[in-house]
Amino acid sequence: MNYGLYLSASGVLTNMYRQDVFANNLANASTVGFKRDLAAISQRDPESIEGGHQLQWRNDLLDELGGGVFAGPQHISFAQGALEKTNNPLDVAIDGTDGFFVVSKPGDGGQQELRFTRDGRFTRDAQGFLVTTIGGLNVLDNEDRPIQLLEDGKVSVTNDGRIRQNGEEIARIQVTNIAARDRLRKDGGNLLKYEGSGDGRSAAGNITLRSGFVESSGVDPIRELLGLIETTMAIQQNAQMIRHHDQIMDRAVNSLGRVNA
Repeated sequence: MNYGLYLSASGVLTNMYRQDVFANNLANASTVGFKRDLAAISQRDPESIEGGHQLQWRNDLLDELGGGVFAGPQHISFAQGALEKTNNPLDVAIDGTDGFFVVSKPGDGGQQELRFTRDGRFTRDAQGFLVTTIGGLNVLDNEDRPIQLLEDGKVSVTNDGRIRQNGEEIARIQVTNIAARDRLRKDGGNLLKYEGSGDGRSAAGNITLRSGFVESSGVDPIRELLGLIETTMAIQQNAQMIRHHDQIMDRAVNSLGRVNA
């Protein structure tokens, strides 16, 4: 196999992956509470190291060329977005980088599964339950119970998440920390799923909520656009190298390798 062709192909595939990540971030530049993905790449070890051959069958030239690149692992940036005022009392934003709202989502077996989100756009459904605007998922209180509002009366949410209606405390919105954030995976609908032992929740501590506000997307459109341009250029450059290697192999086979009668 042409080793240079392989290295150039790995560059094309890796940068296509990065291009998809930047494009998805850019598409969610206006999505409330969205957390941008980080398109990480890592260096691949040369064959003598990766295969465990060490110095036994080492090729100095190939070792100097390296092993190319790998795509990923992908990470999530949990930097806070700006708070935007809506004046809707059921819109709630978490002030700070810590904390997630807890909602329940029907699982494959019919049981309810926990999901986490920074999207605090809530509303009341037909049964009076407090649900997410996107997907209509139940918002949970500190006892993991769906929050049901009274039929009438002005609703207010305090800075510590207590829901008051007609002067009475109805429930308290659950806000939790996730100690191992590297275990969080995106699950669609602006939700995060914990993949690890237990449910991943830990004490939230002193977290301030802002009623009448939402957290804007954590995406900087200019940065994502520059990343998109950079990866597009990298794809083109690696594709050009593939064409050069193809021309070299064609000349080697059809010119240098020709046997004169």
